[in-house]
Amino acid sequence: MKPFDWHADTISRATAITKSYRNTQNVRRFFTRECGNAFRFDRPFMAWLKDGAEKTMGDAADEWLRRQAERRKA
Repeated sequence: MKPFDWHADTISRATAITKSYRNTQNVRRFFTRECGNAFRFDRPFMAWLKDGAEKTMGDAADEWLRRQAERRKA
């Protein structure tokens, strides 16, 4: 099985975040589509993405939105 190409392969909510994960323009387009134009990478979120726990890109989009909702409450 060929490794996922974070630069060129199609990313969906079901795409597993692998050890080869990279913050590419392709990934940014996915998050902007899922989370809106306010999407930005920040260090805590990037650390969460790469913490080694099994997750999908859909999980990641939901987590980013959850973090934004918490920020608005504070």
